[in-house]
Amino acid sequence: MNAIAEPKKRIKEGFIGQKMIVLPPNIKKAITSNALIKGFYLTAIGYYPKAAFHDRERRTGSNEYIFLYCVDGEGYVYLGGQGHTLKPNTFFIIPRNVAHRYKSSEINPWSIYWVHFSGLNSHLIYERSLENGQPAVQSVPYDNSRIKLYEQVYAVLEHSYHEKEMEIVNINLLNFISSMVYYKQTNPVDYDNDFVSNSIAYMKKHISQKFEVMHLAKQQGISASHYLRLFKQKTGSSPINYFNLLKIQTSCQYLYFTDRSIKEICSELGFDDPYYFSRLFTKLIGMSPSKYRKTHKR
Repeated sequence: MNAIAEPKKRIKEGFIGQKMIVLPPNIKKAITSNALIKGFYLTAIGYYPKAAFHDRERRTGSNEYIFLYCVDGEGYVYLGGQGHTLKPNTFFIIPRNVAHRYKSSEINPWSIYWVHFSGLNSHLIYERSLENGQPAVQSVPYDNSRIKLYEQVYAVLEHSYHEKEMEIVNINLLNFISSMVYYKQTNPVDYDNDFVSNSIAYMKKHISQKFEVMHLAKQQGISASHYLRLFKQKTGSSPINYFNLLKIQTSCQYLYFTDRSIKEICSELGFDDPYYFSRLFTKLIGMSPSKYRKTHKR
């Protein structure tokens, strides 16, 4: 990123329409003794709309993680000699105890929701936000329900710091941040435009068929060796083993929801040998098909 010219004035906070709450030391201390939320909790929270000349630098870093979520405008985060640009519907988590600076664009000031958070498990949330082990700007589609959740957290804090209020505040805050950190995992369809995901979708659509690797690779238009490597990298399994697992998962539904015989289920899922099916089922599920039906059948 090119160097950005210094603004005419630097403002840490004090913007029209801003919201900001910093927890008192005694409340933070009480949280660290609360088994329900001591793993992850906020220490400060706020919203800065159109934060012109917002510019904050901490040369020794902060002892808390700092979550920045931009919903409008543009801004920049400088960390470890690298610059990161935040635009609408992007977020960034600044690691604790690392020198940093963040600032709003002078031409197009950002509007940001921000949180300082800590806790015994806070480092795990931070680590889940990394890309290839490095801090990175992440994009997420705008979701008004996410903003409403944030506003609910803020409203409760304005009302009370009592124990139960602090519990629901931090539970909801974890949900708020997780909805972005884990967006890709909770919305796989938005990202599943690759060979492996398309192949798995093909398997599910043709669950009663029997396929060889060559056919599955050809269906995706790539070589068998390349297909095998990609599939193993993404799933940790071979394509045929994965396909068999899908079949066994489907058989569990048949055993639970229907009165079909095991022989009929085998035929439906492309297994010629009921004994092979039973052995595979037992290996993957931990019990035989008949025992599964007896145990789980309504």
